[in-house]
Amino acid sequence: MALTVSIVQLAISVIAFPIFLLHFLGLWDRTCKKLFPYFMEQVTKSYNREMSAKKQELFSNLQDFAGSSGKVTLMEIGCGTGANFKFYPPGCRITCVDPNPNFEKFLIKSIAENQHLQFERFIVAPGEDMPQIADNSMDVVVCTLVLCSVEQQEKFIKEMYRVLRPGGAFYFMEHVAAEPSSWNFFWQQALKPTWQLMFDGCDLTRETWKALERGSFSKLNLQHLQAPLSWKIIRPHIVGYATK
Repeated sequence: MALTVSIVQLAISVIAFPIFLLHFLGLWDRTCKKLFPYFMEQVTKSYNREMSAKKQELFSNLQDFAGSSGKVTLMEIGCGTGANFKFYPPGCRITCVDPNPNFEKFLIKSIAENQHLQFERFIVAPGEDMPQIADNSMDVVVCTLVLCSVEQQEKFIKEMYRVLRPGGAFYFMEHVAAEPSSWNFFWQQALKPTWQLMFDGCDLTRETWKALERGSFSKLNLQHLQAPLSWKIIRPHIVGYATK
């Protein structure tokens, strides 16, 4: 099976040769960073249509973690185009973090369309290193479709844990590796090198639930599911929240 995967990987890489060449020449990453927000803007619309019910269910108890002011102080890491804003309760104070500065103009547009939220600031930083955010300062941290592209998941989770106040919650919705014996997993492996290059580091074979289980959370509510998505390759998902 491993040999077959390698052969198919090679065939796909040959087809995608121009992208690999641009990457080798140092031109692809810069181009990808600029174009990726436009791609994600369209993906977000499709993903939210298909996952709306799941997102509403996931974020239904966000208000339970509000601070003494009655408002939720929320930080979204890998905020992208603001895909989750419409699912947050009124009055949420939002801090947005993303390593790609090219998302900012899309984020401003989303903020304008979601007047029920109180926007605080946009910070350009990787989730693994956020010195601008104080310890124990957030009621809630959210990331969706982000942990697939994080280089150091456990460092990311430790940093997120640091900024959460005691009793605060981390919400997640992530695509993950399929069952090892499935055809879906075969294609995840076969597509992995090209997919990572095309989609800004996204790894189709991440077993993200293991990193979350190793975290220091007092409680972890985690569900595996097959998401109702058109793209079968990313249907395996984990969804839930963890409390500090």
